[in-house]
Amino acid sequence: MKKLTALLLTALLIISAAGCANNPAVQPDAARPERRFSESAQRLYDYICETYHSHILSGQQESTWMGSEQYEFDYISEKTGRLPAIRGLDYMNDDFDGVDRRAEEWYERGGIVSICWHCGSDFSGSWEESQKTVITDWDKALTPGTAENEALLAGMDKGAEALKKLRDMDIPVLWRPFHEFDGGWFWWGKGGAENFRKLWITMYERYTDYHGLDNLIWVLGFSHLDLFAEGWYPGNEYVDIAGADSYSKGANHHLYEMADRLTPDYMPLCFHECGTVPTVRELRSAPTDWVWFLTWHTNYITDENDPGTLSEIYNDEYVITLDELPDLRNKAGGAE
Repeated sequence: MKKLTALLLTALLIISAAGCANNPAVQPDAARPERRFSESAQRLYDYICETYHSHILSGQQESTWMGSEQYEFDYISEKTGRLPAIRGLDYMNDDFDGVDRRAEEWYERGGIVSICWHCGSDFSGSWEESQKTVITDWDKALTPGTAENEALLAGMDKGAEALKKLRDMDIPVLWRPFHEFDGGWFWWGKGGAENFRKLWITMYERYTDYHGLDNLIWVLGFSHLDLFAEGWYPGNEYVDIAGADSYSKGANHHLYEMADRLTPDYMPLCFHECGTVPTVRELRSAPTDWVWFLTWHTNYITDENDPGTLSEIYNDEYVITLDELPDLRNKAGGAE
């Protein structure tokens, strides 16, 4: 049985490597493409690139249904005396105004804003719809001029209009749509790798070229299924930062290696989502070199993390917290 398992894993690795070699979107030694970033987005991206390989940014996803919009952040402050550098928000349930308001408030405090979007295939609803709805005809949905394509773009445009408000306030966003795409549980991944790449590029071009959203830094979040991630990468010109999600303990070295293998050498890699924050020792052990971690909300931060260990992490010199960020709103980029 062990021999059969080993042979199966070997075969999967061979298939995986072949998929990477045959995927023209994977260009590991490519030069960084030119970006049409706003000044504030460029400052943020430059800062993240400068931080990569030297420190890690702390991040926390919010909830809004636990009696306070600051539930996770009050908990972290109480246990560590610090606050995370990155606040993760979610446009789910069409909470565009609420997310934009909290994003503005966090940015004015000097923090970094990250936004994802759990929604159904019509770009409404929440987590349940993101898993239970589907696109019935991908060809029509991704073909310009069809009724299905017009409906798809109309749904996307709801998010674009909300992001425009942040752009007009000069707030850069770590924009992480269609996360865990290769896991197969969300509608945006159920059509397979080719359709996902087309979907990602459709949104990128719609938001960047049509809507002029130059405040977005595009973050691609793989799932934890590293053997099956090949072929999903949209291309260097459509991705600014990549990473992987895992709710297993530790720094998940194998996922870092997977993301590193599938992306160009210059690209920062993030621990896109986690349940238990890795210890600093785990984070600094080669070959892992995530540029940030983002802990999931509610019971993940409160129950899956030992308070003492969490305090050690947030107070370690390797980990950047809110109070340690430079003033990214200042064009000079000076420290506060």
